[in-house]
Parts: sequence; C-alpha cells; structure tokens
Amino acid sequence: MRESLFGALESADAMVGARVLDLYAGSGALGLEALSRGASSVDLVEHARTATGIIRRNAGVVAKAGGLSPARVHQSSARAFLQRATGPFDLVFTDPPYDLVDEAMTGDLVALTPLLAPEALVVIERARRSTPPDLAAAGLELLREKTYGDTTLWWAVPRGSADDSA
Repeated sequence: MRESLFGALESADAMVGARVLDLYAGSGALGLEALSRGASSVDLVEHARTATGIIRRNAGVVAKAGGLSPARVHQSSARAFLQRATGPFDLVFTDPPYDLVDEAMTGDLVALTPLLAPEALVVIERARRSTPPDLAAAGLELLREKTYGDTTLWWAVPRGSADDSA
C-alpha cells in the first residue's frame, strides 16, 4: 500500500517542495518517506511518548542519511497541535488510531482545514470496515478512494479545488 501511495503522490507531483504534516504519526514512516522524496518540511505529530522517541530517532537517521533538514517532531494530541499550528500544509497524512471515534476524527479534520494550502492534498487512512470520514463537515471533497486489503485510503482536497485537480 505504501509503495502505491507514494507512486501516486509522485505521479501527482505532490511531494517535491511540499510542506507535509503527518498526524497520528505512529513510527513517522509516511512523513519521513515524504521528506526523503523531496518534501521541504515535515511535521510529525504523535501523542504517545514512546512512539515519539522512536520517531525522533528515525527522523535523525533519515536526515543524516539524506543530508536533509530534520523533521519537526511534536509529542501532542492531534487536536492540540492543530489548535496551535500555523500552516499552511500542502500534503497531510492522517492515520488515526482505529479506536478513535468518528466524531473526534471529524473534529480533527475540521481543525485541520484552515491550515491547508488552497491546493492541499489530505490522505486519510482507516480500516476498510470503518465509517468513511465526514469530509463535507470539514470542508473537504473526495478526490479518490482506494482499498488495499483491510485498509482504505481517501484522498481529499479543500472544497472547490477538486474541479482544478481532476
């Protein structure tokens, strides 16, 4: 799935020079992959202290190996980070924990939308059996939906930019 995702992002020219946000970063793999593929900056947000330590180590290795600017790692809930972030972000990965309730995910998307660049791309990853994200409530439009085994990816853009992106 990750290879297909990044192949499609490269095809759409969505990474080179992009300001990337990786919410619910986990290991930081998505944001760090974007950094290694030409993103200009990456913010990785993870609430769990142990995971944040792993992300910091991974970010250091990626930056050193590629001679890249280090990613910024934030130990924070997604909502708290979004309330203080300045943006704009061009590319956002959001892979919320499976137990995050739909209303909380929608609230995070609503808080994210004002931080998006006009032509931003938001990639939302959830379990296939999960309820689709409420993009309309967040001012986003569905661009693409793709299922890989037990995982579904939704690609969304700020309302009004889908006409220009298609």
